[in-house]
Order: sequence, then structure tokens, then C-alpha cells
Amino acid sequence: MISKGANALASSIVLVCRKRASDAEIITRAEFIGALKREMPDAIDDIRKAGVGPVDMQQSVIGPGMGVFTRFAKVLENDDSPMSVRTALSLINRVWEEIENELDTNFDPETQVALAWFASYGFDTRGSGELIGLANAKNIPLSTLFNSGIFTDLHGKTALTSRADLRADWSPAADATLTVWECVQHTARVLNAPDGGGEAAARLVAQIGPKAADARALAYRLYEICSQKNWAGEALVYNELAQEWARLEEIAINIASPVSATTGAQGAFTFDEGAI
Repeated sequence: MISKGANALASSIVLVCRKRASDAEIITRAEFIGALKREMPDAIDDIRKAGVGPVDMQQSVIGPGMGVFTRFAKVLENDDSPMSVRTALSLINRVWEEIENELDTNFDPETQVALAWFASYGFDTRGSGELIGLANAKNIPLSTLFNSGIFTDLHGKTALTSRADLRADWSPAADATLTVWECVQHTARVLNAPDGGGEAAARLVAQIGPKAADARALAYRLYEICSQKNWAGEALVYNELAQEWARLEEIAINIASPVSATTGAQGAFTFDEGAI
């Protein structure tokens, strides 16, 4: 029992040890980095699916990364000296950051513009010229960004549309130009709304469909940006959303399952009129 007022860790770390193979290979620094780039993306995806929040990701990715490092008898530096654990940890973090940055290019162009803007200005207002430059780089008309509701036209100035100003009646199923950015911001809004909550947010997740995986990845990405910028309030929003995402998907399945069950039950019984 922890006494009142005592310091305590909010999370714990579990170490799983294995005996290294007696014939373990010796590899080079380049081969180690290559192995990290091959194996860590799937490991990171599994960690997220398990519901680990963004705030714990930096510690969590150490596990699969060190799993690669310790699998080999030695990792040799360019001067043939054995790589230290400190260097291995540095490389694991670097590869993780590279993987996260590469994910940005998988998002739709509108979301990429919004993400680039957010990384620089958050939800602050800036001159429209800043947005024109980002839009031109992605070959997107300003009207597209404004009509989507991602940005607000302030006549010479612009800003990302705040969650408080998003349309309350928005539906992924009815959005002809659905973007990952909208999916994340609206789900975060509904999750924390007085008339929303988990079930309401889960309905949005169910309608998001194939974009759900990208939306979850964007929530993690936004948390990382907020953490680096010390935007504590926004960081809490995306950390909560990312942690809740797996639960929202489960609720979404349960919301849909009664319909499937009813349909299945109706199809299970047939009547032979001739037998009556």
C-alpha cells in the first residue's frame, strides 16, 4: 500500500528476458538500423492496437527495438568496436521518429496541409499567405481547404477550425471529401462533448471505416507535436483519444452487431407452406 502523499510511478515496466542463441550473429551498425526499419513499424502498430497511449510510446518502442539489438551477439560500429546500449537506444529513437514522419505522407493532402500548419502554429491565426504556400506545395486550392471545414477563411487571415466551431451535425458517411484530419478532430470533439461520450464517438468511428487506422495514427502524431511544443491542453486531448481508440472500435462493433444478429436470426428460420 502506498502511503498518502508519497511519490509513485503512474505506470510500470515489465521486462521479458530470453536466452540468446549460442550461434547469434555479429552484425554491423547499418544492418542493425536496417533490421529496426523492417521490424519496428509492425511492432509500433501492435503497441497502438493494444491501447498504449501516446504518452507511453517513447518508452514502449524501446522494447521491440532492444529486442532486435539483444538478438545479436554484437553490433559493430564502423571502427569494429561493439555498440553501446546508449547508442542503440539513440538509434531506436531515431528510427521511431523516421517511421512517424513517413506516416505523414500516407495521409490525404488536406490532412498533410493541416498537420504542417498545426506543427508550426497550432490553432493560432496567421496571414493567408502562409496557407497559400502550404496549399500550393500539395497542389490544393484554398477553396478546398475552406469548404472542407478544416480551415476558416478570415479574409486575409486564416486558422485551423477549432473543435468548438466544428459542425455539430457532421457525419463521416455524408462527407463527400472525408479527410483524416476531420475524423480525428470530430471524434475528439464528440468524445468530450457534454451530449457526446464514448458511444457517440464510437458511432463516428464506425462510419469512418477504412480511414480509422490513419485517424488513430494521426492522433498519436498530434500528441507528439503537442508534447514537443509543450501544448499541454492539446496533448491531453490526443492522448485520451488515442488511448480510447481501441475501446471505441469495440463499441462500434457492438453497436452494429445487434443488427447483424437480428438479420441472422431471421434468415435461420424458413417456413414450408406446403407442410402447414
